Amino acid sequence: MSRIGRKPIAIPGGVQVNLDGNMITVQGPKGTLSRALHPDMGVRLDGAELIVERPSDAKLHRSLHGTTRSVVANMVEGVTNGFQKSLDLVGVGYRAAKNGDKVTLSLGFSHPVEVVPVAGIEMEVPAVNKLIVKGIDKEQVGIFAAKIRDLRKPEPYKGKGIRYENEVVRRKVGKTGKK
Repeated sequence: MSRIGRKPIAIPGGVQVNLDGNMITVQGPKGTLSRALHPDMGVRLDGAELIVERPSDAKLHRSLHGTTRSVVANMVEGVTNGFQKSLDLVGVGYRAAKNGDKVTLSLGFSHPVEVVPVAGIEMEVPAVNKLIVKGIDKEQVGIFAAKIRDLRKPEPYKGKGIRYENEVVRRKVGKTGKK
């Protein structure tokens, strides 16, 4: 039995869960999320808890059990508290500026890069070298933050680039001249 899959998901107050076959809709104070789950996996409402069940001990069902439970738990967490990823811009002249809903990034290119958030994603610029991506869907927040990071990945020699807040960039020693 999956240790993660068998844990029940507590539904906080103010969150409504609607199950329709393999479609689950979670509505909370921050918004609404819907997702089609794998048809073999069963989710049932037991009082103020959601329980994910699998039909057999086949390898596919065992692998889907914990994944389905984590996906549903992230939906409940997202509509309750939301998710965020913080990005740091490291480098001389690397900065971010917010213009309406867009963010303009200066990343050492010959032109500024404009980033427009997709639906359900917000961006904040608390400092010129810091960017926060927020949303209720954990997967979308992670994908959008990764796309921003891909604009200028941290390089190993000087450490310049866009990195996650607590990311450790392994530094390499530069080449030395001949003597």
